[in-house]
Amino acid sequence: MAREFKDSGIEWIGRIPKEWKVKPHKHLMRKIKNICLKYNGEDIISLTMNGVVVRDLNAGGKMPTSFDGYQYVYPGNLLMCLFDIDVTPRCVGLIKNDGLTSPAYSQFTLFDGVFGPYYNYLLRYMDDEKCILHLSKNLRSSLTEDDFGQILTIYPPLNEQQRIADYLDKKCGEIDELIALQEQMIAQLTDYKQSVITEAVTKGLNPDAELVPSGIDWIEDVPKGWKIMPLKWILKKPLQYGANESGNTFDESLPRYVRITDILNNNLREDLQKQSLTEEQANGYILEDNDILFARSGATVGKAFIYKPKYGRCAFAGYLIRAQINNQNDSNFVYYYTQSSAYEEWKKQIFIQATIQNIGADRYSILDIPIPPLSEQQSIATYLDTKCFEIDSLIAIKQQKIETLKDYKKSVIYECVTGKTDIV
Repeated sequence: MAREFKDSGIEWIGRIPKEWKVKPHKHLMRKIKNICLKYNGEDIISLTMNGVVVRDLNAGGKMPTSFDGYQYVYPGNLLMCLFDIDVTPRCVGLIKNDGLTSPAYSQFTLFDGVFGPYYNYLLRYMDDEKCILHLSKNLRSSLTEDDFGQILTIYPPLNEQQRIADYLDKKCGEIDELIALQEQMIAQLTDYKQSVITEAVTKGLNPDAELVPSGIDWIEDVPKGWKIMPLKWILKKPLQYGANESGNTFDESLPRYVRITDILNNNLREDLQKQSLTEEQANGYILEDNDILFARSGATVGKAFIYKPKYGRCAFAGYLIRAQINNQNDSNFVYYYTQSSAYEEWKKQIFIQATIQNIGADRYSILDIPIPPLSEQQSIATYLDTKCFEIDSLIAIKQQKIETLKDYKKSVIYECVTGKTDIV
């Protein structure tokens, strides 16, 4: 017999099975907070995109001076971040381990008849789609626990909650395996791309070329006739730090202000709030064709970017360093060298010598680079343009498959948690 439906009265949910109920969250769960006055080595629990996990305290990252005053968490409860909903990557997760977590999070214990894994799927979908974002009432896109408690949700019979959660565990696990396979292939292609680049910029394109020692451990042998030169010897002018200015609201009539965060995979990102500088602020910092930018600090220290006119007029920020290659050398070849494993090894050596991860102009200026004749540099760069385009195209296909699988996973979750797919 066909299942009967009714309107849930909740816009994003739509129709639900006739026998399901609609209740506010406060009738299904309540907030608890039990503060640990003195930290005694308990596991520290974090809310991440991969769920609620035990944090590896040896992995680095931001750390409080003390875990005193953190709150206890208990398996089976839901952990939620009800502030900064618009920018927090993951706002809900199911707790699976005892431990402590930040008192800023909200922990909810569930009433009888409420199955945690089902509501974890339901709330995760709401989180992914930011279904409750419009209900937040302040500039930090936050909800109080009372606000959250008033929001209506759906309440299937307990046995159906359990069936749905069990089905989704299995189905989402299968989809996640397919996603992991695509990610593994992307990693392999990325490694292959770097190996192709490294081979070309340190060994050239002639497999029969006579090789001689370079004198640099991470470059190893190079073709006879190549030179090893520090970056400063192949520049038009000394390395230059960017503008030490605060950006303004983006204006197409003004130069775009390029910061470290604007650069992703040798492209300028369009998926974030762009900024501009006034003509006066940008004076002396306008990028020219084939300028190479180096990140000098932060999480992406050492990252390089080569500017092209297709990006429009741009000025660069103070945490970036500009290198302008002279006419006796090819900027694209030099840029490709910064994508090689040899360059990565050089960065590691710098970090071993320094107490912090920071590469200033003084260090970049003595970066040793293998330098073939100009015509060979150009041939290598042209070869790599073609080869990297082929590899990047394969990576893009894999990335699109991942996005398709993620969309499919979300649709499966939605159809199941709202009862539109009957799990028997």
